[in-house]
Amino acid sequence: MAIGKYIKEIGRGKDGARALTREQATDLFGQVLDGTVTDLEIGAFCLAMRIKGETAQEMAGFLDATSSRLHKVPAGNQPVIVIPSYNGARKLPLLTPLLALLLAREGLPVLIHGTATESSRVFTSEVLAELGILAGAAIESIANGSVAFVPTALLCPGLQRLLDVRRVVNLRNPAHSLVKLMNPVDGPALIVSSYTHPEYAISMAETFTLMQSHALLIRGTEGEAVADPRRTPKMQAFIQGQATDLQAYQAGSLPSLPELPAAIDAVTTAAYIQQVLRGSLPVPAPIAQQVAHILQLTSQLPTFAL
Repeated sequence: MAIGKYIKEIGRGKDGARALTREQATDLFGQVLDGTVTDLEIGAFCLAMRIKGETAQEMAGFLDATSSRLHKVPAGNQPVIVIPSYNGARKLPLLTPLLALLLAREGLPVLIHGTATESSRVFTSEVLAELGILAGAAIESIANGSVAFVPTALLCPGLQRLLDVRRVVNLRNPAHSLVKLMNPVDGPALIVSSYTHPEYAISMAETFTLMQSHALLIRGTEGEAVADPRRTPKMQAFIQGQATDLQAYQAGSLPSLPELPAAIDAVTTAAYIQQVLRGSLPVPAPIAQQVAHILQLTSQLPTFAL
């Protein structure tokens, strides 16, 4: 169907808009990713969905369209830990790389995918570069016990183009939620994802259930999928889409706060991470708990026999 007919359905305003079926959403999003529509139509789609909001069926359709166009990372003999990283750091040190390296130290293959979505934040790719882990230039399998950063543009150029729309209209669009829900691995994987506002916890949980995903969902740190080192976040697990509450949110700060660096630049953050990995500084308790939950969940996932 022509995208204009879809926009007519979703663009009637918050109260008048109609939800698309999963099949319609797949068709619509496929056209957007393939670049067969005009910039004006893409802008109309983004603004209409921003006002209406996505249903779980629509997001599932968007994920279906994306999955069929992804250049997927080959799976090995262990489930891959998938960490989307798109928000970056604004006030606190960016500890997504610490989470990834702690998991790799346990022998797991870890995939971080992302792109810079703003110009004023510190991003995971910058911190990883200071740690000697450069962004990948090709899609390759990830060895057990290692971390790979794959830019979104490598996984799906159309998705990267849609994310870049934010720099023009200064508003999020469905792609910003989708990247936190997608599995870019051709095989078993555990998605470690996060939300910033309570309503997203509900919508993301509905989508993980519908997609029968393996995932860990937490209240993130400035939008990143790593536990806030200063407090205990809620953590929810999904195995084949079945939800289980692992840990309840505990209001307030921890009785004993970690020694975090005052500066949040990539060099300072990387130096702090190295100190933690060497044992000179302790792993912040909430991140240690998150690692333990991920290890326990990973043991429940299927593996490939090589």
